[in-house]
Amino acid sequence: MMRICNPGLVVVLIIASTLAAACGDDGSASATETDTGAETDTTSAGSTTSVDSETGVESATDTDTDTDTGGTTEDPSPFDGEPLPPADPGDWIWVDFPEALCRDGSSTGIGVRYGAENKVVIFFEGGGACFNQVSCLTNPSAYNGSNFDGWKDGGGQSGIFNLENPDNPVGEWSFVYVPYCTGDVHAGDSPGSEAPGSGGPQQFVGYRNVEAFLERVYPTFKGAEQVLVTGVSAGGFGAALNYPRISDSFKGEVVLLDDSGPPMADMFLKPCLQSQWREFWGLDMTLPASCDDCFPDDGGGLVNLISYYGEAYPNEVKGLISSEQDSVIRTFYGFGGNDCKAILPTMSGAEYKDGLYDLRDNYIKDGAMWGSFIIPGETHTWIGGNGTFYNTEVSGMLLVDWVTDLLARDPVHISP
Repeated sequence: MMRICNPGLVVVLIIASTLAAACGDDGSASATETDTGAETDTTSAGSTTSVDSETGVESATDTDTDTDTGGTTEDPSPFDGEPLPPADPGDWIWVDFPEALCRDGSSTGIGVRYGAENKVVIFFEGGGACFNQVSCLTNPSAYNGSNFDGWKDGGGQSGIFNLENPDNPVGEWSFVYVPYCTGDVHAGDSPGSEAPGSGGPQQFVGYRNVEAFLERVYPTFKGAEQVLVTGVSAGGFGAALNYPRISDSFKGEVVLLDDSGPPMADMFLKPCLQSQWREFWGLDMTLPASCDDCFPDDGGGLVNLISYYGEAYPNEVKGLISSEQDSVIRTFYGFGGNDCKAILPTMSGAEYKDGLYDLRDNYIKDGAMWGSFIIPGETHTWIGGNGTFYNTEVSGMLLVDWVTDLLARDPVHISP
């Protein structure tokens, strides 16, 4: 049992308990604050499509005929592993990936639910981050099938996962649920790294894990007409940071939806804090190498990913959801105060609000096919709860309708 010999740790534990409670929120706060047989068909382009008789999921072959050249077009994806196991549509299943590790070194996996439509959601879970003693205390270090069993009939049926609500625009889509246990916003490539107060070497390998998952996810859903890459909190960051290789792989339309994971300009998200993340998690290994402005000498510049995505993916729809004064994200950003020497992580709601609107007005709006949905108050995450996803309304627009329009290639900017 750990003994608290340093009175200063009392402050640490108070902050940690607050963050843990917030990061564990499933988004259900009040919205006012808030080896089966397969049938094959030949397409007009000369490719073949397999339809799994149990799951109804289509997957195209790798040799589509190029009607302009008379040759064949190669599969754009490097992911060519064994497809995921079949299951009854509508039922969640857990798939172990022994090679995918949590930060404590234990193995993890993904959840899968097949739907009726030939479309798929890849959802990244949130849950804080690990870069100092306080933050590491709030972040899960392990996740396995038992954890998933406790989630699938609760959180796995609410909000965007709800099968019963006819207003859910993705209710009949297939889902891939990526849990979170690496402490690196699903973007690390730094095994054995140690953050201050983390308790020893950590496996910050979220980005590697996603690669292992895609080895099987892509062959299963490569014929999908549309893919929604989304997530909440740390998973919102994770969806954005993994978006390029997902978009580059699938031939169908790939939409990005970041819920409560907004990067901000260096004035608000301090370069010293961004530098810590780069060092501990190995972000420089996983950020797009062609994003020239993402690697400034002072370690900042993560906000420039927004501009880069607008330029690199001008025809793909992208969206951001955030509260004006998100109490959880601004607490984490507060660790950058006093050149990352702040005793207490403090960032005012007003400062966060300024940073959010700066992000929208000077980065998001400058990019192609971006939308945003900004909500009054401090509530953290929105698409995971039935109340917040279906009932939240801003300036006459329901959040669920905004997401529906986003998927119909009609992104708009909504704010109070």
